This record gives sequence, C-alpha cells and structure tokens, in this order.
Amino acid sequence: MRYLSIVFLVLISFQINAQELFVVTEPASNVPAGSIGIRLGQSLMEKEIGGGSVYSLSPEVTWGINKNLMVRASAFSNNASNDLKGEGAGVYAKYRFFSVDDLQSHFRMAAFGRYSWNNSPIMQEAIDLSGGNSGFEAGVVATQLIKKVAISSSVSYAKASDNKPNYEFPEFQSSGAFNYTFSVGRLMYPKRYTSFKQTNINTMLEFVGQTLTDNGKSYLDVVPSIQFIINSQARIDVAYKKELYSSMLRFAPDGFYLKLEYTFFNVTN
Repeated sequence: MRYLSIVFLVLISFQINAQELFVVTEPASNVPAGSIGIRLGQSLMEKEIGGGSVYSLSPEVTWGINKNLMVRASAFSNNASNDLKGEGAGVYAKYRFFSVDDLQSHFRMAAFGRYSWNNSPIMQEAIDLSGGNSGFEAGVVATQLIKKVAISSSVSYAKASDNKPNYEFPEFQSSGAFNYTFSVGRLMYPKRYTSFKQTNINTMLEFVGQTLTDNGKSYLDVVPSIQFIINSQARIDVAYKKELYSSMLRFAPDGFYLKLEYTFFNVTN
C-alpha cells in the first residue's frame, strides 16, 4: 500500500509539473520534498571572437529540503584555455512563498538567490554567474500552469566581483545588471496518462535578457528546446540558444545545450 501511494504521488507530481522543468530558466515550483537530483549540464558555444567553439561542463546536485525550499550546488568547467579545467562553483537556493492550487492549474511565486566563485579571466561585459563571474544574484520568479501549458517569468539583480585570486573586475565595466526571463512550455505527449512509466515530451521557448546598470547595454537570447522525461525520474534536455540582440561584448552567445538529469525520490524523508 505504501508503494502504491508513492507511485500515485509521483505520477500526480509529474502530471502537474512536467512542463515546468525549463532548460535554462527556473520556475517557481521546487523539486519534490526529500528528493536528490543529479544533473550533468553541457554546452557547445560558438566563440564571438577568434572563431571556434567552447565546451562547458557543469555537474549539479539539487536537494528538495521541503515543499517550499530547495538548494543546489554546481561546479563549472570549460576548455576556453584549450584544456578542460575547473574554473568555479556556485550555490543556489529557492523559497516558494506563495501558491494557489486548483484542479488543473496553479500559480506560484518564489524568491531565489545565487552565489558563485570563479577563478577564470573575465572575458566579456555580460555578467554570467553560471560559469564566468564571481558574485551574487537575488530575484523573484512567478509561474502559472494551466492544464498542459506553463508560463514563467523572473527578474533579478546580479552583482559581479573579482575572480580571485588573479583577475580583478575591470573598472571600466558595469559590475551590476538586471536579469529577466520569460518562458513558455507545453506538454506534447502523452495526451492522457495511464502509467507513471510513460515518457513525457515537452517543448518550450525561453527568452533570457540582461541590462547592465551602469551603461544600459543589454542583450536578449531565445532558447527553443525539447525535453524528455523517462520513467518519471530521468530527464534529457536538448536546446539551442540564439542571440536576438546585443549591444555588449559577449564571449560565446550562440550554441547548443544537452542536459542529463536523474532524480532520487524520498531520499531524505
């Protein structure tokens, strides 16, 4: 009976949240309470200057402390200097503070924060706390789910600092920025749930932008993607990021993402 209850809860959870698992943005919903998620993020981006491409690798571990609070630890590495090497790490936390649930819809809001360390050269004006800069970020995100469609948007403030021990933040660059995102996702398959072992297929479109506070320079990217959720635990994301507009120097704005994730449920309950 206990096993059947767990299966039922997992199934309902993925029916509700399947199209909220965005690739490059975070929704207001959290990972299930008591779960541990392991993710391997990879990207292959085209260099803006000098030609060629840069490969990045980011392993992550996410813990659902309870239904309202989750934390994540990440490590960053890339081959920008020809050899793949570790260049930093980060911690992320999200607290859901508002939720309105209905039978086939819900609305949620959450506050989030991030702190990152990086020891690599500062190679662009854009502030990137997921592999390029040291610093912090704080913001809020809201997500609306209606049947098979999820819409999510966030706004945050990011502040970059020196990449210690060898790279000071350039005095002539803006160290502060506002980040903003807008994402929409839809569950494409299955049309009707009959088993928690069914593979989910989600498609989504995400917009990611930034405006520097000191000089007003900005960029806007679009990220179309497809996502597969297998056996309600394994997840495969494939996405392509394309720069729509930019007035600032960026190291490698366009390229592909491949993310692999596996969630272990009821680990810490």
